[in-house]
Amino acid sequence: MGRGVSPPDRHLVTCKQPKMKMKKYCEIVDFIQKNKVDDVIPFLVKHFPEIKEDTLNNIYIQEVRRKVKKTYHRISAPEKASEIYERYLSKIQSGEPPEILVRMAKEMDYSASMLSKLILEQYLNADCPQITVGKSQINRLLRDTTLIEDRDLSFEVYLCLLQDDAYGPFADSIKHSVGHEYEFLLIHELKKLNISFENEDELRLKGYDKTPDVKLNIPLAVDGHVINWIESKASFGDEESHRTYLKDQLWSYWNRFGPGLVIYWFGFIEELDEHREKGIIIMDSFPNNITFMDPLSKS
Repeated sequence: MGRGVSPPDRHLVTCKQPKMKMKKYCEIVDFIQKNKVDDVIPFLVKHFPEIKEDTLNNIYIQEVRRKVKKTYHRISAPEKASEIYERYLSKIQSGEPPEILVRMAKEMDYSASMLSKLILEQYLNADCPQITVGKSQINRLLRDTTLIEDRDLSFEVYLCLLQDDAYGPFADSIKHSVGHEYEFLLIHELKKLNISFENEDELRLKGYDKTPDVKLNIPLAVDGHVINWIESKASFGDEESHRTYLKDQLWSYWNRFGPGLVIYWFGFIEELDEHREKGIIIMDSFPNNITFMDPLSKS
């Protein structure tokens, strides 16, 4: 199985890593794109020893996802999908050993999990052409491949899901688990400092739709900037993802609750921290330069 993302250790909460410039990030992405090997992470670690392995792994997974998004519509087009399925059937009939789909995915420079999903859709459509295959049915079979009646396909899909770090139910479970771990550690640090707050669930009970992970009941100052909320991101903050978060989440929080803090636990591109004066600051660890405000003070 692939590496995935490691769960956090307690020391990572306040342990900072060197800031990453855009130039360094582009070097890492360029290295990933040029080195087509089964496991590029050890090469990344050797080539960029100053960068934490979990950060490099996170950048790699984001790059894989980005590449799949760019090629998905071309590969999933009806004629192309049918051609890929026929090629898979031909390999099965010729008696090729297992991991056929894994090898095909490598040849196509595509996600093994997403390829297995495409093959599964083609298989179901061929078996029952008069019935439209729903996403829920596909996802159910991906979550439990033993439900796939074709024994060879069941095993092939399972092998794809095992080795794919970026897509599929296993990868999603790891991602959600790590996300919850970092949210837990954020809340642990707040409680340790006796900082009063409301979490996402408590805010939604009050009727808020878009909510940060934590809303502070009493504002804090971090590096001299007032913050009213904290958002935890168990990922690396690259330009595309941060721009999307700003548009879909962060400016909404700012409009509703005022200025806040985003923590990218796996680092971020330094140049993206450009909205401090507007009210959104970025960090890669729990802040240690905190100024507590006295709500009873008149000064």
